[in-house]
Amino acid sequence: MSSEEIAELYSRIKRGDRFALSKAITLVESRNATDQLAALKLMSLTRNEKRRSHTLAISGAPGVGKSSFIEELGLAFINQKEEVKVAVLAVDPSSVESHGSILGDKTRMPQLSKSTDAYVRPSPNAGVMGGVGLATYESSELCRVAGYNLILIETVGAGQSDIQAKYFAD
Repeated sequence: MSSEEIAELYSRIKRGDRFALSKAITLVESRNATDQLAALKLMSLTRNEKRRSHTLAISGAPGVGKSSFIEELGLAFINQKEEVKVAVLAVDPSSVESHGSILGDKTRMPQLSKSTDAYVRPSPNAGVMGGVGLATYESSELCRVAGYNLILIETVGAGQSDIQAKYFAD
């Protein structure tokens, strides 16, 4: 991507363009060398962004209801009188073959996924230990720039080993 294309993508993210946000997260998750260079340039633009957000990490064993809890929590915040936009970064186990997400936590948040004040993004952990993905921190920063003031990180669900998310959360 050229510097102009990166600047345009960043501008669209700042305006809350969900398609641009998705494209940017795909870019920062990519392992392609050209994409990684573009992602570095894109992320350098976020350093001076003044928008504030709060980040919560939700962890627990597989099947305990993390996604259901996050959907209810996200909807509760959205339905408050204050303007709250919720981003959910759901980190899923990765397929050994495709390296993509295999669970699709977004399907377990049907109401939240439909809200115009919410953005739900499943991402593969890509074999990263600690319950998060390679670009979870960068994805949360991009969500902040896009105007999401509550970011919820759902870890893979290994339970006690999901400790990396604590470094991203408030």
